[in-house]
Amino acid sequence: MRYKKYAGGDPLAPPVDLAEALDAIGQDVMAGYSPERAMREFLRRGPSTGAGTDRGRGLDDLARQVAEKRRELTQRHNLDGTLNEVRELLDKAVLEERKQLARDAMMDDGDRAFREMRLDSLPPNTAAAVTELSSYDWQSREAREAYEQIKDLLGRELLDQRFAGMKQALEGATDEDRAAINEMLTDLNELLEKHAMGQDTPEDFQEFMDKHGDFFPENPQDVDELLDALAQRAAAAQRMLNSMSPEQRAELMELSQQAFGSPALMESLARLDSNLQMLRPGEDWGGSETFDGEEGLGLGDGTGVLQELSELDQLSEQLSQSYAGSRLDDIDLDALARQLGDQAAVDARTLAEIERALRDTGQLERGSDGDLRLTPKAMRQLGKALLKDVADRMNGRQGQRDLRRAGAAGDLSGATRQWAFGDTEPWDVPRTITNAVRRTAGEGGGPTVRLTVDDIEVQETEDRTQAAVALLVDTSFSMAMDGRWVPMKRTALALHTLIRSRFRGDDLQLIGFGRAARTMEIEELTALDAMWDKGTNLHHALLLANRHFRKHPTAQPVLLIVTDGEPTSHLEPNGEVYFSYPPHPLTIANAVRELDNARRLGAQTTFFRLGDDPGLARFVDSMADRVEGKVVAPELDDLGAAVVGSYLGSRSDRFGGPDGFGGWGGRGWWAG
Repeated sequence: MRYKKYAGGDPLAPPVDLAEALDAIGQDVMAGYSPERAMREFLRRGPSTGAGTDRGRGLDDLARQVAEKRRELTQRHNLDGTLNEVRELLDKAVLEERKQLARDAMMDDGDRAFREMRLDSLPPNTAAAVTELSSYDWQSREAREAYEQIKDLLGRELLDQRFAGMKQALEGATDEDRAAINEMLTDLNELLEKHAMGQDTPEDFQEFMDKHGDFFPENPQDVDELLDALAQRAAAAQRMLNSMSPEQRAELMELSQQAFGSPALMESLARLDSNLQMLRPGEDWGGSETFDGEEGLGLGDGTGVLQELSELDQLSEQLSQSYAGSRLDDIDLDALARQLGDQAAVDARTLAEIERALRDTGQLERGSDGDLRLTPKAMRQLGKALLKDVADRMNGRQGQRDLRRAGAAGDLSGATRQWAFGDTEPWDVPRTITNAVRRTAGEGGGPTVRLTVDDIEVQETEDRTQAAVALLVDTSFSMAMDGRWVPMKRTALALHTLIRSRFRGDDLQLIGFGRAARTMEIEELTALDAMWDKGTNLHHALLLANRHFRKHPTAQPVLLIVTDGEPTSHLEPNGEVYFSYPPHPLTIANAVRELDNARRLGAQTTFFRLGDDPGLARFVDSMADRVEGKVVAPELDDLGAAVVGSYLGSRSDRFGGPDGFGGWGGRGWWAG
């Protein structure tokens, strides 16, 4: 059995908080975002796991840290490391040689003068000076060793560019070690060339690894994995060379010929680079970077930094999620942990788990077009939250009781709930007694069981009186322009949730009317982007409402109209839309005619007037008077409470009693 470090963060941490995610997404949807965009914004912000700075990092935070690390790498380093190290060794060799020449009393003066002249005339270019001294007969042992270190350093650095760790591994290497390197490079090139022609076999790869596997700590499992590792490193080495100035590049290429004292190494590496570029042309062989720091990088370390920069660029793209078909599963968690630490990978994994859990638990789903959508289950949960907010407003302002009202005059539904002030439904005695017994036992009480208000549960009932409800919401450009778009959608979702959950016998039709009108499902309305077409076609909306009423001839029609402007368009007999501002008399006449038709169908009509336009006020008042309807002029924050209160008031009227909702359906408190 094999074990490895647990990579999921705190194994005792609570599961991801879907309620927070759904609430945040829902708020953005209500603000006009599409569900896809709302989900993306939540993932960018990240979940809050507590107060203050105790937050899980979102995609934006992770992307910012990736960008900061990239900037830190380029601003801290430069590419002069190997050249500076060679210059230091060269200066040391020349200095030690001069010391030896000055000390050597037995040396012929002419020979000493010649040697000193040769040292004095060395070219200022480091590479040229190293080449010039390749045939020099060193008199100082320390000078000779320093010069030999230059050739050894160059060889190790060039190998470290292609095979990470070679610089350290070959320090103090013997001639046998160098021979083994040359043999490995020869066999590697032969294997890759054989692979390019399609003539290699798994046995060829295994034979190569058995012989040279110590050079490859990545432990590739086949020739393609070997190719990927080598090509990524070699491409980074090429990008480093591209990033140098022309002078640096020329100097390095000249120095490379001195590696290990023979051009054979460069020939093998050039052959390797050619094979890798042919087999992996998709790698970035032509890119470059700008380094302007003070810390010099050697060839091997610089290649490592270029690889890091490439990995950071890939992470940046993955975290942006801006490409077609992007998914959080695309993020390379291992790379993220390497660059930003284990916690960053945990945060990214948490975001992926949230998205997956929302989808798997029925909160979000991807449509055929690939976009995220809120499911009906999610819409119900959002609606309940909005309905609770409406109830809080009604309770706080008018002393209303909770809207969890199932209709006392109906049949038992089989469901129960905790009693609330004002409930008249019958008690569920078995559940009430059970609650009291459990509470008493939990409190460590004696044999006596006492009831408290919190123990009481009542039986829900379903209302026997049905209604056909038409909610007409203005979707003209002025609703969006004046900040009424979100309250309108919140109102529609709250009413939809109330009817679907508590008054299932009623039938709700949602109708949006701008330049033209159309019926909409609640999911479509809540995801509707702001519409900027001019026109308020109340005539068309009333036509659709009356069609809805006629489909339910035995139900009580309830007409609720939310608008912020006078009618400015109507539907012509040929189906075309006519628009005019100021309103044309024919537009008003068409709207009045359909409102009269609604009255003849028995509709109870309530107008919800938004804004302070005097012309709208006069129009709405006259329309309401014409059909014995009501007018409510709520503040935007109270629109949902006003519409829900009016609907509930219409139900009380059907029961023949007072509305019981503090006049929310009439002109008393919010008189129009």
